[in-house]
Amino acid sequence: MKESEWPIALFDLDDTLCDYGGAMFESLEKLRSPKEPKTRLYGNGEQIPYYLEQRMNLIRREEDWWVNLPKLQLGWNILKVAKKLDFKIIILSKGPRRNPVAYSGKKKWIDKNLGYDTDVILTQDKGLVYGRVLVDDFPPYIESWLKHRPRGLVIMSANKRNKNFVHPQVIRYDGTNIEEVWSAMKKARFR
Repeated sequence: MKESEWPIALFDLDDTLCDYGGAMFESLEKLRSPKEPKTRLYGNGEQIPYYLEQRMNLIRREEDWWVNLPKLQLGWNILKVAKKLDFKIIILSKGPRRNPVAYSGKKKWIDKNLGYDTDVILTQDKGLVYGRVLVDDFPPYIESWLKHRPRGLVIMSANKRNKNFVHPQVIRYDGTNIEEVWSAMKKARFR
C-alpha cells in the first residue's frame, strides 16, 4: 500500500498535542498586576473580559510563544497508537484569522516536535478536511467534522471544557482508557 492510500488520522495541536491552555494561563499570570484578581480559565461559552482578550492577543503575537508550547501527554499517547496502527498522520489546526505569526509559530512547533516531513493543514473550518479519525479536544470543531462523517471516529483528549460532551462517535480519552482508544482506532483503521 502506498503512503497516499493509508487511512488518515487528523491531529489537533492546541490542547491536544500541546498545552496551549496551560501556557496561556501562565503567560496571563505574568502580565497580571498584583492588585488584580488571580487569572482564571474561562469555558463553556463564557465571555472573556476585554482586557484579558487583549492580553491574550498580545501573547499570541509572539512566534516564540507558539514554538515553545509544552507537549500534552494525552495527545502524544493517542499519537503513539495511531503510529503503531500505521495511520497517515496529518496535523489539522485552526489559526487565528488575523495573526499570521501564529501560523508560522505552529509550523515551527510541528517541525521541532514532530519533524519537517509532517503534513500540516491550517484551516478555519476543520469540517472540510477528510480523515478516518480526528483527534481533537474542542466540541464545536468535533461537531463540525462529524457533520460530514457518519462513520468517522473522534478521540477527544479530556479537559475541563469538554467534560460534558457526549457523542456516539466520540471516545473521551482521559489517560485511563487507552485500550478503548486502541480498539476503536484499530476498527477504523481496518474497516
